[in-house]
Amino acid sequence: MMIDREALYNKALEARENSYCPYSGYAVGAALLTADGRVFVGTNIENAAFSPTICAERAAFASAVSAGAREFVAIAVCGGKKGSKPDPACTPCGVCRQVMAEFCKPDFEVILNGRTLTLAELLPHSFGM
Repeated sequence: MMIDREALYNKALEARENSYCPYSGYAVGAALLTADGRVFVGTNIENAAFSPTICAERAAFASAVSAGAREFVAIAVCGGKKGSKPDPACTPCGVCRQVMAEFCKPDFEVILNGRTLTLAELLPHSFGM
């Protein structure tokens, strides 16, 4: 499957606009591409208690899995201070990387601001079955 990385990243940018981040001010958007070509977006949703906070990547996976998707090709992620351009250093957190490892192969692509990494590069020693 050909991946239009720019289009996927642009969907992540759009999703970022819906971020609910009153505590950190750090808005994140994600766009997850399934093997059958569907795209599911997610945004971070913060909470005053912190632990109920959900990352954009996990929101996208939750939406996709809830719709029956189980095979994934790529995810685009962008984040940074709300109202500013995305931070090139923004990468998925460890929890999101582990969620990706639950559903994705090591060659799953993680599209960031200006670069693409594989899941194996982001999480070289993942915990699995």
